[in-house]
Amino acid sequence: MQWVMFSKHLAPYAVPEMGKVVRGLGFDGVDLTVRPGGHVLPEQVREALPAAVAALREEGLSVPMITTGVVDAEEPHAGAIFATAAACGITRLKLGYWSYPRFGTMAALIEECRRKMDGIEALAKRHGVRACIHIHSGNTVSANAAVVARLLEGRDPQAAGAYIDPGHMTAEGSVSGWRQGIDLLSPYLSLVAVKAFGWEKSTDPATGDVVWNTRMVPLREGAVRWREVFAILRQLGYDGPVSFHSEYQGSHSWRDLTVEELIAQTRDDFAYIRGLL
Repeated sequence: MQWVMFSKHLAPYAVPEMGKVVRGLGFDGVDLTVRPGGHVLPEQVREALPAAVAALREEGLSVPMITTGVVDAEEPHAGAIFATAAACGITRLKLGYWSYPRFGTMAALIEECRRKMDGIEALAKRHGVRACIHIHSGNTVSANAAVVARLLEGRDPQAAGAYIDPGHMTAEGSVSGWRQGIDLLSPYLSLVAVKAFGWEKSTDPATGDVVWNTRMVPLREGAVRWREVFAILRQLGYDGPVSFHSEYQGSHSWRDLTVEELIAQTRDDFAYIRGLL
């Protein structure tokens, strides 16, 4: 497997400094953000992505994947992102998210997103890369593995893939839904994310009802059964990128860490996963 860190969490650092941090943590490479607000901006991708890749390679780091915000092949910069990634030898691209706005819209949204995936798949084939749908809990069309399977059904797995995220999959399918989801998506398995949720009990001040919310927690403290997850990945022969997502800033985290604390926690997370293996 290729151990990479998601560059989103090192946004305060320019690419060369970010690379030094990632190398110091012991990762093989970087999951580089190529989206609005990312390390590479979409409108600058033709020049900025090759420069970023070169800077990271000088640190001895690979860039086997990038994280984009692309949700439609007709977006202004989608073609340039796919073409430049291919030219840099980056073959796996994470797509952006389609929102699920309200109850009663899901069936129509699935069909709309399948149509958008038609164009994205064609764009990926044109450039010899793989566009990957990330499973993300909450109000996204891709929160459920069965829906992702429907979006990928009948497609070329070399051009369209599944980006599994056992953290989000555990949040949406705690006991065995995550396992069934990986099983269902295994023919399209292309990328793996590492993060963990815990559950926090609170009370709705308006109604007095008990409410359980998810919070990002350190990997060794979360609900994800990492030992089982990696046993399944070994069974499937998965040897691609594993991206560490250190989502430890903001209200969705169990604590709002400084960048320095986040780096230290990432070091512990990485040591924990390597220890399991």
